[in-house]
Amino acid sequence: MIVTDTHTHLYSDAFSEDREAMMQRALDANVKRFFIPAIDSSYTESMLQLEKDYPEYVHLMMGLHPTSVKENYKEELAHVEEMLAKRKFIAIGEIGIDLYWDKTLLENQKEAFKHQIQLAKQYDLPIVIHCRDAFDEVFEVLEETKDEKLFGVFHCFTGNVEQAKQAISYNMKLGIGGVVTFKNGKIDQFLNQIDIKHIVLETDSPYLSPTPYRGKRNESSYIIKVLEKLSELYNLPHEKIAEITTQNSKDVFGI
Repeated sequence: MIVTDTHTHLYSDAFSEDREAMMQRALDANVKRFFIPAIDSSYTESMLQLEKDYPEYVHLMMGLHPTSVKENYKEELAHVEEMLAKRKFIAIGEIGIDLYWDKTLLENQKEAFKHQIQLAKQYDLPIVIHCRDAFDEVFEVLEETKDEKLFGVFHCFTGNVEQAKQAISYNMKLGIGGVVTFKNGKIDQFLNQIDIKHIVLETDSPYLSPTPYRGKRNESSYIIKVLEKLSELYNLPHEKIAEITTQNSKDVFGI
């Protein structure tokens, strides 16, 4: 059984004390594919080091996270372009809109999001979308930019069934993580109405730990709790969930 974590910040300082042990726990749990989203230029060096340390398992994305869209966002986008021109990445991400922390930079976030969608199309890469308190705004941008070259993953999907279907209509897989295990997470109430061919697994570690680790640091080995919940919801064996969601990740990322 091979399990794929399509979204994990393994370079985070949260793992600086025990990264090697944390990675070994994940590998022991059959998590063998780690897809690593970017945040901004301050993390690029640690991402590259992570890939160097785990070349067989780690696959890097490049992008500017919406909460890192500040006054200098054009410089940050230039860094994204420079890195894409320099070497291969497996996706543009994570990109999108976040109105939870700050609504004042919405227009800048939209501009950065659209610009990076165009970069993804230029390089024939998928996008990995971050959306927080911003479904309408994200869908508006996707509606404007949709074509046969737009595809990717709607990371940390927490919407309702209609929003799930709308995200899928833009050729997006739904990234399902710890929220599906929460009592108040709600997505567990409808997820099995969505064909599993549209689902990929993720942790978003060190954030959003699944039950029973909620409130603690998340790590990639905990993805097994997400897999177990999907096994229950879809009434399929663990191995089948791992096989289908890993294949779905290959369909998106090409590896």
